[in-house]
Amino acid sequence: MTHPIDAAPNAPSPANAASPANAASTPERDPGAAAPGAEAQVTDVGQLRALLLRIDGQSYGAYKPLRGRWRLPGLMLRVDRVQGDPFASPSHVALCVAPGAARLPAWAYSTRGRRVATADFLLRQLGRCAPEISGRARGSGGSGRVSVTQPGQEVLERSAVQVTPEGAVEARVRVGLPARGRRVLGRGAVALLLESLPALAAGALVRDALDLPALERHLHAVEDQQALRAQLRAAGLVAFVADGALLPRRSGVDPRPMATGAVVTEAPEPQRVTLQAPHAGPLRGLGIREGLTLVVGGGYHGKSTLLRALELGVYDHVPGDGRERVVTRSDAVKVRSEDGRAVHGVDISLFIGALPGGGDTTAFATDDASGSTSQAAAVVEALEAGSALLLLDEDTSATNLLVRDARMAALVAADKEPITPLVARAAALRDAGVSLVLVVGGSGAYFGLADTVLWLDQWRLVDATERAHALAADRTADLTLPARRPWAPERARLALQDRKGRVRVRADDVRRVTVGEQEVDLRGVSQLVAPGQVRAAGFALADLAEGMQPGEGTRPTVATLLDDLELWLDDEGLDVLTASPRGDLARPRRYEVAALLARLRRPTSR
Repeated sequence: MTHPIDAAPNAPSPANAASPANAASTPERDPGAAAPGAEAQVTDVGQLRALLLRIDGQSYGAYKPLRGRWRLPGLMLRVDRVQGDPFASPSHVALCVAPGAARLPAWAYSTRGRRVATADFLLRQLGRCAPEISGRARGSGGSGRVSVTQPGQEVLERSAVQVTPEGAVEARVRVGLPARGRRVLGRGAVALLLESLPALAAGALVRDALDLPALERHLHAVEDQQALRAQLRAAGLVAFVADGALLPRRSGVDPRPMATGAVVTEAPEPQRVTLQAPHAGPLRGLGIREGLTLVVGGGYHGKSTLLRALELGVYDHVPGDGRERVVTRSDAVKVRSEDGRAVHGVDISLFIGALPGGGDTTAFATDDASGSTSQAAAVVEALEAGSALLLLDEDTSATNLLVRDARMAALVAADKEPITPLVARAAALRDAGVSLVLVVGGSGAYFGLADTVLWLDQWRLVDATERAHALAADRTADLTLPARRPWAPERARLALQDRKGRVRVRADDVRRVTVGEQEVDLRGVSQLVAPGQVRAAGFALADLAEGMQPGEGTRPTVATLLDDLELWLDDEGLDVLTASPRGDLARPRRYEVAALLARLRRPTSR
């Protein structure tokens, strides 16, 4: 049986001049280089001081000439955006430190992976130092405030701090230019730009300010996770949880590890495997194998906590997080029901047959999906984006999409029920190469189908596979998957540009984003962990929209467009998504970009 995905990941993309993969290649931008539209010349610190003193007391617009590059001792200060008002969004400033001034150890930037991890470490150091200087030059509105992106427990590729292959560092901060009322505080600006910001760079971005052993531990933890994740497919696994991992969090709003009382994981013997980490050495732990895995147990025994760790195991975590040796295959997608979400042009006939009134489910469209149709769409959308590993929790699923028992089947005849539940599709999905990890606590309908059953008993893992099989009424084959029709991406063409030709994207958290004039609810997309990922995904949609425009030749599939986007970001970095440099972007996975695309409510042709 073929994999139920229209186009395999990394398949060659059709010729499309507007797709990201066909964009003109540009060399990596050097730290300190002028931002697009900024002044090209470099001006020394004396001229900057003179300018600030000269505009003291003038209207706030006198700050506009700051945009450009200014050479300070040991630092290039680049002003990319000047706010128009002390009460407006702060100015965007980059602190650019040359290799000779940063003096980072060569091992910290020897590979791309190490540069990302080092940048993450520097950002955390920057975040600790910024509050110490913020507010020294007080005034109206946000005067004197210095802020940076605050990272969570995950190590992500971000635009806030970047390290080049030569060892240069660029850090982007938000700065409130000082004012009294709407008049420039020139002397306050001198203190902020010529004293506080250089002190911030010296305290966070150069070798002498760093705890090098801690930096090395940070890099080693990231490299170990990447190496463990890379071994999963060859070992026939979808995830690995090392013995001693600490999975519970402090609270629903505090992602740090639980301080006291948490039980660390230990794998049951039948599921215990050993993987090799380049720095930690051999690690023993739970190996979750390909196929259908059930996680069962009583309420509050840790089932959903384990699944949450698995869904975030697609990311690397910082040392001390407790989950830094929990890794999941990078194509894992958590799917759930979302009453009321928009669905456009998705073939959900795999699960939903002909609807009353003759509604077509091979190209299902609605602005108000039910629990079952929304989750059916989420499954198909994940497969189309390239996933072959689905994670589901009974608590956040539509019951009628998961199971239908014999009594209900006897009462409501098959020809009166359009829904074919997942339990009737699970074996065929597995045969097609799709693995599932399913948390269940109220139904044993999957016992006979499961390859592995893990029982969480007071947060401790027990192998319950044989017992579950013995309890199963039978292990008969499920229904056969019907032939899938290719999904037509032209059904999701977008109109995202405002009247000035720019794409407006606003995201203050991971729960919602505004793209153009549309506000999109992302509460059901649980693998987004940083607002910067949401912003970057929103900007990426403009490029996907271009790739979906009608034209001659074969229309690209969603998978092809996402392949192009990934290649583009690999080659050009996050800065390619925006007209000018920003410090608040983080790289999203292809699956979350696809999820945002699928949830836009008004796809229209341009």
